[in-house]
Order: sequence, then C-alpha cells, then structure tokens
Amino acid sequence: MDQRTPLHDFTWTALRVVTGLLIFSRGSAKLFGWFGGFGEAGTAELMSRFGIAGVLETVCGALIIIGLFTRPAAFLLSGMLAVAYFWIHAWGGSIWWWNNNGMSAMLFSFLFLFFAVWGGGPYSLDARRSGTDFKA
Repeated sequence: MDQRTPLHDFTWTALRVVTGLLIFSRGSAKLFGWFGGFGEAGTAELMSRFGIAGVLETVCGALIIIGLFTRPAAFLLSGMLAVAYFWIHAWGGSIWWWNNNGMSAMLFSFLFLFFAVWGGGPYSLDARRSGTDFKA
C-alpha cells in the first residue's frame, strides 16, 4: 500500500536539491575557489585526489540538483565519500567519527547511497524522462 503524499514528494525533492547544492559547493570551492576556496592556494590541483574529488562533487552535485542521472551520480559520490572517510579521516588515526572529524563524509556517503537506491524522486528530470513525473 502506497502511503506517499505530496509532502513526501516535496521533502524528497528538497533533500535531493539541498544535498546536491552542498556537495556542489564543496566541489566548486576545490575547483574554482568559489565559496571561500580550498586550502592555501584557493583551489586544488586538478590531478590530485582533492582535484578529482572536486570534479566528481561539482559534476555529480549539479546532476543531483536537477535530478538527472541521479542514481549513477549518487552512487559515484557515495563511493567517493566512503573512500574519503577511510583515506582522509580514519587513515592513521581513529576509525571513530567523533575522533577523526569525518561526520560529514559519513553522512553524505549515506545520503548519496539513499539517492542511488531510491532515485531522484517524482520532481526530477529522471522522472520526466521516464514519464512518471509530478504524480502524488
């Protein structure tokens, strides 16, 4: 029995858009120096691990905002953030998020895993392409 209401659809969309905006801003800070920049130089070197992360965050974040190719984009980001958690935050230190400052990487990884499984929702370009959009 489907208990979905328009409020469910709206909150699903809002979560997707806000999560996409947040990851997009992280990536564009690394690539273009926007939103306060990244590191001492202001941007990450493109062929570094931070530069590659910036490309994924910017491109996949933009796709998630508009809800286009949401599942594959979210899957890539979920994996990238899981790797970032262990490689950047837990490596050589503590595996526990309260000790290694990795809470946001962990949370984002699971948010993107949600979108990889559930998709972009009814208010997305994916739904419009499949012909199932804007239904309550």
